[in-house]
Parts: sequence; C-alpha cells; structure tokens
Amino acid sequence: MPAPKKTARRSLLVTSAVLSSLALAAPAAVAAPKPSDSPSASASPSATPPASMSSVGGARLGRPGTQVNLASGVPVLPKDVSARSWIVADAESGDVLAAHNAHWRLAPASTLKMLFADTLLPKFPSDTKHKVVPADLAGIGAGSSMVGIKEEETYTVHDLWLGVFLRSGNDAVHVLSAMNGGVENTVQQMNEHAEELQALDTHVVSPDGYDAEGQVSSAYDLTLFARSGMQKKDFREYASTVRAKFPGQTKKGKKGKKVRESFEIQNTNRLLAGDADVPVYQGIAGVKNGNTTNAGATFTGVAERGGKVLLVTVMNPEKSEHNEVYKETARLLDWGFKAAGKVQPVGELVPPKGAAQAKPGANPSGEAGGSGDGGSGTAATGSKPVASATAADGSSGIGTALGITGGVLVLLAGGAFLVNRRWPLPDLVRRRTRP
Repeated sequence: MPAPKKTARRSLLVTSAVLSSLALAAPAAVAAPKPSDSPSASASPSATPPASMSSVGGARLGRPGTQVNLASGVPVLPKDVSARSWIVADAESGDVLAAHNAHWRLAPASTLKMLFADTLLPKFPSDTKHKVVPADLAGIGAGSSMVGIKEEETYTVHDLWLGVFLRSGNDAVHVLSAMNGGVENTVQQMNEHAEELQALDTHVVSPDGYDAEGQVSSAYDLTLFARSGMQKKDFREYASTVRAKFPGQTKKGKKGKKVRESFEIQNTNRLLAGDADVPVYQGIAGVKNGNTTNAGATFTGVAERGGKVLLVTVMNPEKSEHNEVYKETARLLDWGFKAAGKVQPVGELVPPKGAAQAKPGANPSGEAGGSGDGGSGTAATGSKPVASATAADGSSGIGTALGITGGVLVLLAGGAFLVNRRWPLPDLVRRRTRP
C-alpha cells in the first residue's frame, strides 16, 4: 500500500534544562533472576507468567495480568489481543499507559536486533567498506532470515544496516559483528548496554535474536531498546525505510567485463510496508519485527498522531492468524491514541543509568557512526531530506520516513532528560531516497 505524497510540516520547541541527579533518580531497579543455562531455559514458556517479575518502572509492571487504570472517559482495552505480553507507552514522557505481563521474560526473536543496532551503530561511519570473508558468515543458524550477502564481495556499513533493518538479515548481523571483534565480543557489549539501559530482563546469547538457550528479553525491555535507538538519526532512518537497493553479486557481463547490479529489498515490518490483510498504519515510523519457532511473532512499533508518539511492543500472540502480531499492535496503538491524556499511567520507562551525566545539547544531530555531517544515514551521499517525496513504487527505492498520512513523527535533539522526565526525541526525519 503506497504512502501518501504529502507529509505535514510542523515543529516543536523544547527548552533544554540542566538536571540534577535527584531529578533524574530512577525507580529502584529490581531485576528478575538471570536465566538458567539448562536446556529448559530456551524451551517454550509456560502458558502463565511467573508470579513474581521485575518491578523496574513500577510495582504494577511486575504483576502478572493486564495493568490499566480504567476510569470514566478512558476507552476500554481491545478484547481481541491474545499476546502473552504487551506494553503501550508514551515514547517521550515514558509513561506506560497499559501493560500485560510487561516483564515476562520470553524469547525475543529479531526484535533483539534493536539492541544490536543501538549498541553498534555508533562504532562505524556509514561509508566504511568491508570485504566479506567466509569467517564473517560462520555460525549463522539454520533457517535464518538473510539479505543475501556474498563472500568476497565488498559492502558499505550503510548497505549492511539496510540488510539488518529491512530484511532482518542475520548474515548482515554476523558481518557487522565480525567487524566489531566477533560475535562473542558483540554479545558482551549488547549485554552491557542492556544493563546500562536498565533492561534487566534481557540476556543476550546470539546478536541476531536467533533462538538460543537462555536468550530472553521482555516487552518492557524491547520498548526501552526502541526508545533508546530512536535517539539516533541513522537508527530512525533505517527503521523507517520501506524499500531500498542492495548490492548484488559481481558477475561477468556480455563482453567479459565484471558487472555488479543491485536488487530491491523491502521492509518486512507490515505496518510500515503494508500487506494484503494489513494496511500501512497511519503515523507509523518503525521499528522492528521478529519471528522464530521458539519466540513466535514479536514486534515493537512507534507511531505519531496528534502530537503524541507511542511505542507498542507485542510478544507471541496465541492466535495463529496471518500477520496477527501487526493486527494486535494496531489495535493497541489505536487504543493508546484514544486513551492518551485520559488514562493514568501504571508505570514508566526508566532512563538509562548514565542519564544524569548527559549534557544538554550534546550531539544535537542525534547521529551515530562518528559522522557529524548529517549524512550518516545516507551512506555519505549528501542527500537532503525530501519535503514531500513521492510514494515508493517498487523501483524508486524511496523509503517512508517518520510519518505516514495525517502526521509526522517529530523528533527533537537533546542529550538529557527534561525535569518532567521527557526524553526529547531528536530532529525530524522525512522520506529519503535510498541508493
């Protein structure tokens, strides 16, 4: 389903404030026990959540079952949500509007790639080139989703991140991990970053989210990863790209000359790209989906309407209908936009541990990859934001950025939390042509 040809323009002013450590004091972080190393740790979870879970973000979030403050004027939650765990939160204030088993530790599937990206994006400029060797692709799990990386071919970091975000390519994850000192080193850094974000339900074993013994996360933690990632300009751009061109394999042309053509890849996030039974969600701007045998379907999405930016994570719907995880996410987003401003929160998304040390105005572009030229998300192409780009038609490579029909996701620069706990999301991103 193509996106409309116009997106609304608007701006939002935020006054930066220097915060004291008291203003930033997060609720006491109560972690759930670390997962067992036994084979049962990766087995399918029981039909019911544990009686005791983490209380990071508020005591109610550690309780099993649905948590919501229904009152006069607050819409009733949708009844046809079958997910084992889900959460609806305000992306800027951090208020959790409603949740269901928010801290239940479940297999995350490829939604764990949000943590992978948030950890590694700052490490390599997007125009860095890397020639793939066989060792880079070693250890990829059977049946993994792949973007189509070939040995002995050279790719830019920009190419690799497109493969991670659009096609959920485990091959792209393994190449980037190899560039980062290997899978083991990358896993260690991901676990350290999860702890910094206070995502204490998470234990990473495989950087791509492939089913592994002891690998778990939660709807709460996945939402923290998305919220942190959206601070980075290139993360936002990759997560919001619908389709792009990806380098193919070098072959000999008609005259014996080597030729390397590209092929199109499309984002597997159905709320962003659409499908026969799932329309593009109004205001959607990413972020990541996943599906494995053990995890079932998982998804975290961010969308904006009427000045509100919501994050919804849905894990493992019990219904087996096609695209069920996206349908349930859409229902929860619809509820969240109706309930915002009316419902009292049941908890909050906590800030990172190091938030008290953040300096207002630091890295105002919100970019990663060591680039200060505003082009880290476009592989040093120097392309400028497109104010009203045409919809992607399957050949143009134009990606839908942070806004579809009726509103755009306004993201503001800033490196610190405001006094009222708002985490300012960085500057506005529009649709960009992807090479």
